[in-house]
Amino acid sequence: MADLSKYRNIGIFAHVDAGKTTTTERILKLTGKIHKTGEVHDGESTTDFMEQEAERGITIQSAAVTCEWKNHRLNVIDTPGHVDFTVEVYRSLKVLDGGIGVFCGSGGVEPQSETNWRYANESEVARVIFVNKLDRLGADFYRVVNQVKNVLAANPLVMTLPIGIEDDFVGVVDVLTKKAYVWDDTGLPENYEITDVPADMVDKVEEYHEALIETALEQDEDLLMEYLEEGTVPSEEQIKACIRKGTRDLAFFPTFCGSAFKNKGVQLVLDAVVDYLPSPTEVDPQPLTDKETGEPTGEVATVSADEPLRALAFKIMDDRFGALTFIRIYSGRMKKGDTVLNSATGKTERIGRMVEMQADDRNEISEAQAGDILAVVGMKNVQTGHTLCDPKHECTLEAMIFPEPVISIAVKPKDKGGNEKMGIAIGKMVAEDPSFQVETDEDSGETILKGMGELHLDIKVDILKRTYGVELEVGQPQVAYRETITQEIEDSYTHKKQSGGSGQFGKIDYRIKPGEQNSGFTFSSSVVGGNVPKEFWPAVEKGFKSMMETGVLAGFPVLDVEVELFDGSFHAVDSSAVAFEIAAKGAFRQSMPKAGAQLLEPIMKVDVFSPEDNVGDVIGDLNRRRGMIKDQEAGATGVRIKADVPLSEMFGYIGHLRTITSGRGQFSMEFSHYNACPQNVADEVIAKAKAEKEAK
Repeated sequence: MADLSKYRNIGIFAHVDAGKTTTTERILKLTGKIHKTGEVHDGESTTDFMEQEAERGITIQSAAVTCEWKNHRLNVIDTPGHVDFTVEVYRSLKVLDGGIGVFCGSGGVEPQSETNWRYANESEVARVIFVNKLDRLGADFYRVVNQVKNVLAANPLVMTLPIGIEDDFVGVVDVLTKKAYVWDDTGLPENYEITDVPADMVDKVEEYHEALIETALEQDEDLLMEYLEEGTVPSEEQIKACIRKGTRDLAFFPTFCGSAFKNKGVQLVLDAVVDYLPSPTEVDPQPLTDKETGEPTGEVATVSADEPLRALAFKIMDDRFGALTFIRIYSGRMKKGDTVLNSATGKTERIGRMVEMQADDRNEISEAQAGDILAVVGMKNVQTGHTLCDPKHECTLEAMIFPEPVISIAVKPKDKGGNEKMGIAIGKMVAEDPSFQVETDEDSGETILKGMGELHLDIKVDILKRTYGVELEVGQPQVAYRETITQEIEDSYTHKKQSGGSGQFGKIDYRIKPGEQNSGFTFSSSVVGGNVPKEFWPAVEKGFKSMMETGVLAGFPVLDVEVELFDGSFHAVDSSAVAFEIAAKGAFRQSMPKAGAQLLEPIMKVDVFSPEDNVGDVIGDLNRRRGMIKDQEAGATGVRIKADVPLSEMFGYIGHLRTITSGRGQFSMEFSHYNACPQNVADEVIAKAKAEKEAK
């Protein structure tokens, strides 16, 4: 069996365009997995193998690759940087033990790197930092290091310093060993020589070397005291052990620099992955949870091949070989032909072909063990986040939580025969991406696709067209509005129906009031004296809850309402659960308009990057879009503006932003919260909803 201490499961994540995919390419080249490096801008990189990725030069799906470096096995996942695909980053972090955060030497810490860094902090993933693109105009390693401190509130431990900058960038100095690595002009990664530190950098290297040792030794008090009191310099091995411990405990993040595109500095990052990032056995084991409540049970999935099987399906991908289920094994082993239990569905599955991924290539394997990341071909009922375990030892691993979609479009096939084809294709796509949802509008029969942003849905429509051959007519993007109430009221409702034989009777007295933000729907009962018998309370709750799906203003789902049942009456013969459920539904329709019903709109957290000359125009434009400016921060190459803006005002924003900034502006946005709609906007939305209803 393989030695788990020689495993490294790592992800590469960063802002869009910081050079993650290029860094992955270099890692594959250096580890001998590919012989010719493909470039992103030529659309030829190994991990961006979807047509849409090659064309747009962005990563959409996270791709997994396995390679070896210095007798260690690296499972590398290249994740997307674009905010519409954050779910890919989130689910990859869930199954990784370590990561490489890539930052652009000139762009620095950009909006999306903040989001990804926050995800990594929540998942407690140890990271090393790679400041890339130091050969670019405006690159400044030291500025990026300061941004990591100030913007991310992280502690970077500088391990290498750049020799030269921009066009003169030739190599790096290893701060720990005080050796310089200088590459020649051939552009080949292996053509470098190790020399002494350039004379003009000696003092700087000395200063960083001391800071490095002191920070590292804080992880070992005995060594620190010896160093401070007696001046005993610990051995390189001892310092490395301290750095490893601090990295694993997230006390600091070893920080490297280089240029992946020019093949400079990547070897030292790979060495750092082996030296400092944890192996599967050194990470806190995954907690097991209760299947019903999702609460931790106190047990964990210990990383060992001798334990019962516990594995998590973290991604599903459909390709020319059939459905692939990506699995991270936390404990135990998995062999071809084994029967495993899916604890989410209670059904068993047989493990057919198992493959180790090389981006778009695959090697068949016959068994895998704790610590491995692999894919299984042709699993039937497994979805993202399901736990696979030994049938004799049922368990559930901590589930994944995915963000709710905020934007939707209506689609229909251009030709009659396309309906079934579209249904099958969309079914596969929903299984692959949990942040992409689909529903059918019951009134119009239209298919509604929901996603995280315009680009997200744009790509989905493109995949349907090209991969599955379904031509679609696409409607205008729709905003996911919600409704709520603003006043507390007391009301009463009686449902009475008499028609030969036994009738129906149920009377309820109730209070309806606005709930806490994000509380959804809460129901309580304070009935005393049996006026409404206890067995009918759930029926009343069910009646109210079922009405929360369609509000009274424009038919949008209702948020944050509290209902309290405080009195009522019943009839010994005619009362039934059904009667009380109907009473609650009637009560909802009767009382919602009286309780000051209000329309809510999704507010987006928008992060805009603008060149200095255009800041006034960008802010003016955001104000016109009803935006609230929260913060402005000047950087070396421009200004970042943070604002809260209603989603309905953000359609087509990227085109507009490019126009006012001559193509240099960038922005990212993610859902923040729901807020009350201004009356004029609400009136428009409600009028439109009514018109649509009448048209149907």
